[in-house]
Amino acid sequence: MTNLNPRDLPGPLLDFLTERHLATLTIVKADHTPHVTPVGVTYEQDAGLARVITWAGSWKAKHVASLGSAAVAVCTVDRGRWVTMSGTATVTSSPDAVDEAVRRYAERYRQPKERNDRVVIEIDVQRVIGNA
Repeated sequence: MTNLNPRDLPGPLLDFLTERHLATLTIVKADHTPHVTPVGVTYEQDAGLARVITWAGSWKAKHVASLGSAAVAVCTVDRGRWVTMSGTATVTSSPDAVDEAVRRYAERYRQPKERNDRVVIEIDVQRVIGNA
């Protein structure tokens, strides 16, 4: 387990982040307990940006939005391969941001269902650890 540069990940780790694996998103609640939920996540290395698409009424989107920003971690595991990215999350409903997030999600997973209330949790990744 080594701290890695979020903008210069090793090839095998980047490959792992494009394979179809679900992740968990962890957000710390007001009572200091973790809220962990399964998500699909994409990663844009050049920007150091992880994205989770969701809907505006989801607990994760409402909670992050209510704080303005939140410290989060997103973790993907496949047997002995894993990666955890942590950083600061914000929520956006910008049509351009949503379109980009949906495009990336469709590349990694599948085309998501249409939603009028789609938002994106964008994570400014500040720390990456993992083994792939």
